Amino acid sequence: MSAPLRGRRALVTGGSRGIGAAIARRLAREGADVALTYVSHPDEAEKVAATAREAGVRSVAIQADSADARAVAAAVERTARELGGLDVLVNNAGTAAMAPIESFRLEDFDRILAINVRAVFVAVQAAIPHMRSGGRIINIGSCNAERMPHPGGAAYAMSKSALQGLVKGLSRDLGPRGITINNVQPGPVDTDLNPARGEFAEMLKGFLAVPRYAAADEIAAMVAYLAGPETGFVTGASLTIDGGFTA
Repeated sequence: MSAPLRGRRALVTGGSRGIGAAIARRLAREGADVALTYVSHPDEAEKVAATAREAGVRSVAIQADSADARAVAAAVERTARELGGLDVLVNNAGTAAMAPIESFRLEDFDRILAINVRAVFVAVQAAIPHMRSGGRIINIGSCNAERMPHPGGAAYAMSKSALQGLVKGLSRDLGPRGITINNVQPGPVDTDLNPARGEFAEMLKGFLAVPRYAAADEIAAMVAYLAGPETGFVTGASLTIDGGFTA
C-alpha cells in the first residue's frame, strides 16, 4: 500500500476497538502517526497502538473519557505534544441508549449528548490551534441521522443529526483556513458491540439493499480517503456508507 498520509499526525477518539481501531490501523498503514483514546481496557488500546507502530509510524494510546470535556481537550493537547502537531482529527467515540420516550432516562439523554455531540465540538475547538492548511476533521455519524426505522432511538438519532448541522456550520469557519470537516455515516457494522449475528442483526439486514453488515475496515477506508490529499474540496458533507439502509 502507498503512504499518502506519510508525515501526517492523527488522533482517533474511541480507537481501542471496533470502527475506531480499524480507522487507527488504516491511517497507520497509510503512513500517519496515530494517537488514539480509550476509556477502559488499556491492553486493547495498546495492542492497536502496537499494531500501528509495526507499520513504521509513531503511535500512543491515551486514556480519556469523551463524556469529560476536560479529558477530551487534554487528549488533543497531548497528541499535538507527543506527535509534534495534529493534521487529522477523527471523532469516532460514541454511545447509544434505546428506550421508549416514556421511560427514557434523562441521565442517558445527557450522556448521549455529552459524548456524541459535545465531545466532538470540544475536540474540534482544541484541535484548531494545532492544524495548518490541509487539516482534516472527520466525524463518525450514523445513517440513523437520516432514518430511524424502529422505536426507542430518538435521542441517538437526534445526536447524530446534530453532527450534520455542525459540519455545515463549521465548514464556513474552517474553509478559509484550508481545513475540511465532514461526517462519515455508517450503517450497521460488524463489531463486538453490534455483531452481525442474532435477532437484532437479522431485523436490521431487512432494511438494507446489500443484505449484510459492513466490515469496520470498509468504514476505515472511507475515513482514510477523506483524510488524504485528494479531498481538499470536500467539506460540510455527510457521506453515507450504509449498504442502502437510507435508499
